[in-house]
Amino acid sequence: MQPWYEDESFWATWAPDMFSEKAHVRALGEVEGILALLKPTEGAAVLDLCCGPGRITLPLARLGYRMTGVDRTEAYVATLAEAAEAEHLPIDAVQADMREFLRPQAFDAALNVFTSFGYFEDQEEDRLVARNLFASLRPGGGLVMEMMGKEVLARIFDPRRWKRLDDGTIRLEETEVTRAWTWIRTRWILLREAERTEYVLEHRIYSAAELCALLADVGFADFEVYGGLDGSPYDHEAKRLVVVARKPEE
Repeated sequence: MQPWYEDESFWATWAPDMFSEKAHVRALGEVEGILALLKPTEGAAVLDLCCGPGRITLPLARLGYRMTGVDRTEAYVATLAEAAEAEHLPIDAVQADMREFLRPQAFDAALNVFTSFGYFEDQEEDRLVARNLFASLRPGGGLVMEMMGKEVLARIFDPRRWKRLDDGTIRLEETEVTRAWTWIRTRWILLREAERTEYVLEHRIYSAAELCALLADVGFADFEVYGGLDGSPYDHEAKRLVVVARKPEE
């Protein structure tokens, strides 16, 4: 059975919500936070792994960073490439699975944000992604990962939620945590007039300590943990899990 993250119809259905105009506006503040955390040099080469249609990639390219955006969804990569061409931005838009993308020592910094990690049944595939990120960075290069942390999820957990989207569509969510709090399964139901669409998402959830341990295992060091891209503490009020790590200098 095809895993949910390889279903192109899923990404097409939910793109208007995940990458709405509000999301693109919000990205401008997120980019400021990323730059404050990473402190890349002017014109640095930056990898945005699981970039989607370029919500973060495009603003960074406009600031002069040499961006490579990687995503497995063909439509998202095409959208990014078209936007880059329209603005004459030298973005390398690459369609590739995150487990397969690797460019040895090609980047000064790397990003993996918006809970784009932990999708795979076998945790060794998460480790492979982390290992490829490490290998793709130059010595001294920095990594920013941003996701819903296990500690945050435990505090705000609600098994049933609903949201009215900008176009009036209703999104229902039913969520359960399984496998001794290592795995989450969510059913998304979209109600639009007489139409009903349903998808099931599953992925691994990481605590701050678990994510840092995995990254340390592949070679990363100098960890900093935050509760958001704004650099807020990872404490009882944290909204997200953000880990900043470095590839050691040779």
